[in-house]
Amino acid sequence: MTPTSPHATSAAHPGPEADPPPATPRTAPPPPETAPPADGRSSGRFLVRAALVTAVLSVAGSVLGLARDQALARLFGAGGETDAFLVAWTVPEFAATLLIEDGLAFALVPMFSLALARRARGVTGDPVRALVASTLPRLALAFTAAGALVAVAAPALVRALAPGLADHALAVDCTRLTATCVVSFGLAGYCSAALRAHRRFLAPAAIYVAYNTGIIAVMFVLGGRWGVRSAAAGVAVGGVLMVAAQLPSLLRRLRSHEGERPSVVADEAARPLALALFTTVLLFALCRQSQVLIERFLASGLPSGAISHLNYAQKVAQIPMTLSLMLCTVTFPVVARALADGDTVRARDRVERDVALAACLVLLGAATVVACAPQILHLLFQRGAFTAADTAATAGVMRVYALGLLGQTVVGALARSYFSAGRASWYPFAAMAVGVLATAVVGASAVGPWGVRGIAAANAAGITVTAALLLAGMGPRSVPVRVRRVLGDLGRPLLAAGVATGAGALAADRVTGAGAGAGAAVSLIVGAATVGGVFAVLCPALRVRGPGTVLRSVRPVRSPSPRPVTQRHPHGRSRFRFPFRADR
Repeated sequence: MTPTSPHATSAAHPGPEADPPPATPRTAPPPPETAPPADGRSSGRFLVRAALVTAVLSVAGSVLGLARDQALARLFGAGGETDAFLVAWTVPEFAATLLIEDGLAFALVPMFSLALARRARGVTGDPVRALVASTLPRLALAFTAAGALVAVAAPALVRALAPGLADHALAVDCTRLTATCVVSFGLAGYCSAALRAHRRFLAPAAIYVAYNTGIIAVMFVLGGRWGVRSAAAGVAVGGVLMVAAQLPSLLRRLRSHEGERPSVVADEAARPLALALFTTVLLFALCRQSQVLIERFLASGLPSGAISHLNYAQKVAQIPMTLSLMLCTVTFPVVARALADGDTVRARDRVERDVALAACLVLLGAATVVACAPQILHLLFQRGAFTAADTAATAGVMRVYALGLLGQTVVGALARSYFSAGRASWYPFAAMAVGVLATAVVGASAVGPWGVRGIAAANAAGITVTAALLLAGMGPRSVPVRVRRVLGDLGRPLLAAGVATGAGALAADRVTGAGAGAGAAVSLIVGAATVGGVFAVLCPALRVRGPGTVLRSVRPVRSPSPRPVTQRHPHGRSRFRFPFRADR
């Protein structure tokens, strides 16, 4: 079932000109179904349920993603054949960022939130159906054209991405198979944005479960005959499953207002704004994902397997970041709706709490990754064609890459804020461009002396620069957060994570027998427990706000119970008037 919020317990604020009759208190009728309140406010209990559902299904998708990478490593190792597929994997990586996560969602969620706010205000027609009618056909045509272009230009694309790649033809074949995901990911991202704006999170959270299930199934069915091309075919199948997982829920949302005619006037007025918004959002997401292009380009000139080591390191290290942004994914529609309603204070408080909590969680995960990198990779990948040498090389890369996880999380959390008002903003794109330039400069300088570790260091440096620029630009360009407070929320858990990393690494290294599978598991448990224990002790001592934010997020949002206000009647009698409540 889709998570819903409890019934509203107070009347909606009708405005100062609509006072109720003095002698007859009025209460709002209960809503027809258990769902988020029509005014866009969500209780803490609803947000927790939605975040829990999203986190559970996202963890399941991440686990299946690890199983997918394990199957890829087991079946095809970390050699030239896998490198060829991973060059083609650039297409679904870009498509996911542009069309599902950081791109299309940043534009569509505020647009749907504004349409829902207008529907709640009783605008003639149905603004939501008007938005779908005006955007979906055009976007579907654009997705199809872009996918066809990628398939046709696959040879040139592979040469540009990895000029030093050994098996060029194999990479071209895989790229053409994965080009289908441009269409399927675009439609899946559209459905996800619309459903999240409607506060429906179950189906959007399940898409990566469906996606990775499709890839794994196709790899095992066709791997013996098609080789690594089976993984590319699995991307095509998984993309279709992502759309199928969400379409029924979206159709139900649209059919609930099927009798209302869309408002054409509102659609025409929104087209120029929508075009500018889509342009700035997609350029930001494209620029952010171009870090992968720089990494693959630099790694293609290194010995065989460098791209694979970088890929496996990123996949594992990014798990803490993905989990830490789950709450931001759930609350992004809340921030967008607050701004649509003109409540900047509620939006500011929500963003500050989200950044504090996300930073606390990602730093705990990053500390565990750095402290226990060899043990994690040993247990996950070291079997079949993935050797102990691959584990050692990937662990070194993963530890360096993890240094940029805080920057990745801050960029993911703050970028949403820039676009949550549904306005075009060029500042995030400019900040990301500076970060990408830093990645290219540092990577070109570091790849020679340090190899693939230098590439990982460049990634961490570039994304940290972008995070600093985005935080510095908050204010009139975005939600006006209190920058000093946010810096404090980032600095205190960073200190705790540094101490916990050192303690966890020492504890894990002291466990003997880490060369065997059981020994690696014990070493990982000891190291992770030490990291968690030290971090938990230091957080209260340093007054880290993250754990307190968790408790405040769990607590339902309640307003004081309205007390009757006694007023004197002109003829000497008393009368009672119940004041309205406006929940923040």
